[in-house]
Amino acid sequence: MLPIMDTLFDPIAPREISENFFRLIDEEWFLITAGKPGDFNTMTANWGTIGILWNKSIATCFIRPHRHTFGFAERYDCFTLSFFDYRYREVLDFCGTHSGRDIDKAAQTGLKPLETAQGNVTFEQARLVLECRKIYADFLKAESFIIPQVALKNYPRGDFHKFFIGEIVGCYIHK
Repeated sequence: MLPIMDTLFDPIAPREISENFFRLIDEEWFLITAGKPGDFNTMTANWGTIGILWNKSIATCFIRPHRHTFGFAERYDCFTLSFFDYRYREVLDFCGTHSGRDIDKAAQTGLKPLETAQGNVTFEQARLVLECRKIYADFLKAESFIIPQVALKNYPRGDFHKFFIGEIVGCYIHK
């Protein structure tokens, strides 16, 4: 059983977040974590979206099918997006270049998993956590690209991401 995050994090409404998500996602990166305590995996990402869709605060993450986290995202109803201070860049680099099939990323990096109030997983070191309930998912498709060069550049092997749109059901900042 993991420690519960409520002693280290305060809830915040998604609309109250003052962070610049362009910088957070593209420059600082984040961890996508799917699963439950005792059965989860995490991976680094720097593609994603945050916004409003269907009158809901949403986050969208993108996962390629060959990633170990993909199976967890498929099996479980929720995922978390965890954002860290820049000093954790080496940890995020490690989590993006090593597979959870082979190692325990938390043990290898010193990340301390925490259980959210809704039973999902994030990490003690995160400064901002978005807890999301999946509401839509689909694969990107070559034939749907308006500008084919984007697909050719980013998917030369045809290994398209699946995107998971999640309603933000919990938003937390580190105390």
